[in-house]
Amino acid sequence: MAKMTNEEREAFLAELHVGVIAVEREDRAPLAVPIWYAYEPGGDVVLWTDAGSVKEKLIRAAGRFTITVQVEEPPYRYVTAEGPVTSIDPADEATGLAIAVRYLGEEDGRAFAEQSLNPDSVIIRMRPERWLSSDYSKE
Repeated sequence: MAKMTNEEREAFLAELHVGVIAVEREDRAPLAVPIWYAYEPGGDVVLWTDAGSVKEKLIRAAGRFTITVQVEEPPYRYVTAEGPVTSIDPADEATGLAIAVRYLGEEDGRAFAEQSLNPDSVIIRMRPERWLSSDYSKE
């Protein structure tokens, strides 16, 4: 197995994957949950969730989280990025819509965003600082 270059890992994270975020919590194992996200190389990982959800409360308390994305068939590849939360703000329609369309396509994404964006929706941004990656196709 070989590590990815900086450019390869950022490009891989920017591809369409369901991410799994992990965030610490007191007296228990870290919370690990799947999530839709957005990322552009060099930027922040962007999540959309609801204020008051377990993941939002834990991310706010910890001030950081990890995201992992992977390819589940050979040749296996994965990227993990960890970093501090740079902002938690009320969700704007454009960001929520972009994430929904990324995963569901234009028509279904618009319908999902219209149904799911609400006054409690928030956008969480994290700046990746530490990376782990592996690309088994490089062997």
